Parts: sequence; C-alpha cells; structure tokens
Amino acid sequence: MNPSHWNLPNLGIGVGLRTVHYRHVLDNSPDVDLFELLSENYMRTGGRPLYVLDKVAERYPVVMHGVSMSIGSTAPLDMTYLKELKALAKRAGARLVSDHVCWTGVAGRNVHDLLPLPCNQQVLDHLVRRIQTVQNVLERPLFLENPSTYMAFTTSDMPEWEFLSRMCEAADCGLLLDLNNIYVSAVNNGFDPKEYLRGIPHHRVGYFHLAGHTDAGTHLIDTHSDHAIHPVWELYEMAHKLTGGRTTLYEWDEDIPEFEVLHREALKARQYMGGGAKVVTAERVPAQETPHV
Repeated sequence: MNPSHWNLPNLGIGVGLRTVHYRHVLDNSPDVDLFELLSENYMRTGGRPLYVLDKVAERYPVVMHGVSMSIGSTAPLDMTYLKELKALAKRAGARLVSDHVCWTGVAGRNVHDLLPLPCNQQVLDHLVRRIQTVQNVLERPLFLENPSTYMAFTTSDMPEWEFLSRMCEAADCGLLLDLNNIYVSAVNNGFDPKEYLRGIPHHRVGYFHLAGHTDAGTHLIDTHSDHAIHPVWELYEMAHKLTGGRTTLYEWDEDIPEFEVLHREALKARQYMGGGAKVVTAERVPAQETPHV
C-alpha cells in the first residue's frame, strides 16, 4: 500500500459530467461513485449549467478538471481565472482541483489545445514557481495531469517521469495520472510505459484518468472517443498496485455514448484492481423530484 501524500480517500469509480447526460443524471440519480466537472463549463456562466452543478454536488462527490490554466505558459497567470476557479471549487465542494502540465496560449490568446513542454531544468523551475503561486491562490493542492505527446523536444534532457517527479516534490503539488496518455506517448515516442509508471512519485498521485484513443497507424491520438484498450487497462492494474489504489475517472469526450455504456466502461476498472484498496463511498443524498431544465 502506498498512501497519498495528503491521505486522500479513494472515492471509487466515476465519470465526467457531460451535457448530453444532464437529463439522465438528474432524473435517475445513477449509481456512480462520483463525477468530474470540466471546470470551464461552469465558470463565467449561469442558468442551467450551474443549476445542474448544484444538484449533482448535493448528491455526489465532485472533482474538478480544467483545461485553461496554462500553467506552463510564459504569459502572466490569469488571477481572475484563478479566483473564479477557487469560488467554483467552494461552491461544488470539490474534493480535488486539477489541470494539465502544458501551456494553452500566450499574449492573451488561447489556442484551445494542451501543448506539451520541454523536460529540462529551466522549464521545471518556471513551472514550479507558477504552481506554487496557483496553490497559494487556491489554498489547496493542485493536481496536474501528464500530457499526451506526439514528438520529443530536442531541448529535453530528462525523461518525462523524472520531470514530473521533480515538479511534484519541488512544488509540493499532486499528480493526476492519465494511463491512456502514458500509453499514447509511449507508442508515439518509443519509451517503456512501465518504466514511466515505476518512475513517477506514487504517493503524489491524487487520482487516475482512463480513456480511449484513436490509432492513426503511424501514431496514436488522444481523442477520448472510444473504449480503452487492453494495454491501457494493464497499465491501470500496475498503477493501482503501485499506489495502493486511487479514485478513478473514465473520460469519454467525443462520440459520447449513452450514460449506461459510459458507466459500464468505467466499471471495468474493478477487474483490474485486485485486493487491498479501500474505497470510501460518500453518503448519497436521496434524489428528490427534480424539475426538467
């Protein structure tokens, strides 16, 4: 067993809360352990998204996952964004707040993509300073996800798993470990995904992501548009043993199926868990009659 740095509970197996499933979730209160919110979907908005958020947060544990922090950019951190993120986390009672080890824009422009960073000391020092600032604003640990990559930087002088280990320890932050991203990057860049798993700081892992990808023949693309393949599940099994078990989220963001299909895919995680991991199931608030919105 490898307890987390923050003694985080294992909340079980969850899925992302997507707009196409709002009606099903509100009407049926499905037997899912938790939901992950895409943070930006509930910021600078009102009406139905926040109504749904409040209803879901009343009944289920919630974690938050962002795509716009741009923690690796050279542009100044967006303090307004960070304060709004903090307020959203308080409103939702979020157990964890996460984003990506990447940059998404510069000079006020967002390219709406998760662009990877070179793995070297200069970038690491820059990243650590910004993570520390973000955590001071949020007043909580930040969990950052390992990226999917499609080529290597000539300026990288350490493997990604070493870079992430140094980042977590120096910034005292957490890791959102995406097993599909490890596999995609390993195939695209020719490294051993098991060496990657052995090299990351297991006690810093806050939770896991699982997803499907697209095989383009010459490379893999992280599309979150299908069932996870067996080698990804095998990596999850290994990660589960190395960490002692963590909260697990299944992502499906393109060609999203019916909720039951998504949930069944997420529950495959049980087959790869083995024994010994204790899951803390939050008390579920019984569903009340919910008006259609």
